[in-house]
Amino acid sequence: MDYKLGIDIGSTTIKLVALDSFNNIKYRKYQRHLSNIQETLLEMANELYQQLGDINFAAMITGSGGLSLAGWVGFDFIQEVIAVSKAIETYAPSADCAIEIGGEDAKIIYITGGMEQRMNGICAGGTGSFIDQMSALLQTDAEGLNKLAEDYKVIYPIAARCGVFAKSDIQPLINEGAAKPDLAVSIFQAIVNQTISGLACGKPIRGNVAFLGGPLTFLPELRKRFAETLNLTNENIIAPENSHLFAALGGSLSADGEKIISLTSLISNLQSEKQLSIEINRLSPLFANEEEYDAFAARHGSRKAAQRELSRYEGGAYIGIDAGSTTTKVALISETGELLYSFYAGNEGNPLKMITHSLN
Repeated sequence: MDYKLGIDIGSTTIKLVALDSFNNIKYRKYQRHLSNIQETLLEMANELYQQLGDINFAAMITGSGGLSLAGWVGFDFIQEVIAVSKAIETYAPSADCAIEIGGEDAKIIYITGGMEQRMNGICAGGTGSFIDQMSALLQTDAEGLNKLAEDYKVIYPIAARCGVFAKSDIQPLINEGAAKPDLAVSIFQAIVNQTISGLACGKPIRGNVAFLGGPLTFLPELRKRFAETLNLTNENIIAPENSHLFAALGGSLSADGEKIISLTSLISNLQSEKQLSIEINRLSPLFANEEEYDAFAARHGSRKAAQRELSRYEGGAYIGIDAGSTTTKVALISETGELLYSFYAGNEGNPLKMITHSLN
């Protein structure tokens, strides 16, 4: 029996789906690749081999990181919005519109009244990577952020177009003692605002709306923010099974069977020493060789403040405290300007506590 595989190489995760000849799902996997695409896909292929044996299959590859892989293994590439649209037709046929949040992109697909597809892949603002950044700022993860948002009382206006802007909005709130549940829900609301304003651009989102992608699958509080903002009833909300795998599902449904290979052939390719080609041009290194770096280090290392051991110092001293938006810096100097003590650390959401700690 021949199978059809859909492989979605996203910016942060790999999704793999295997369908049999009757389009029944025989294998599915969603896994962060941590920038190790080749190794992660090999791990998934070996797991598929353990479950189904050395199957023959056709495949389609999609996703922001899929183009190089497609050329390497000889599979066809399908644009991810098209793949998602194919999956919607099959698994969510009642949807009038779909919203998908990915690792570094977002999509709105209008279905009723004519297919219209919109995608923002230029900036990662308001996507899964944005959620990871903001979670770290609150010293939690995406799941913890969702848990915090359950108990909110106030929603603050926060920019989501860029993580830097969002951080500029959130950090003062943290320093002022804003409750973490309120910050968490505000982050989710910022994502909603960014998606609707940046992609819908005034075009109404009406009817039955399907929510897709990892963040909208695993973070129900984020879905709730979308539903409340769009005034959706429970009947209008579509959260299909495997909603985090729709691009991979669409890829597998689109595999036409013209190019058939065995699973062992794919595994052999992935085990080879050949590396995936880089899709972007990189800047030249800062230093051409070790000698250039040593010269740089020596030049800058010579410009250091004179230091003196605090335990052996007697006399007057001056202290300076810099309570920044994200870090606390403390310096104690002698009457002649020698550095006696220094401290540098993240605020951890409580700059006053960190200053007190630095002085103890």
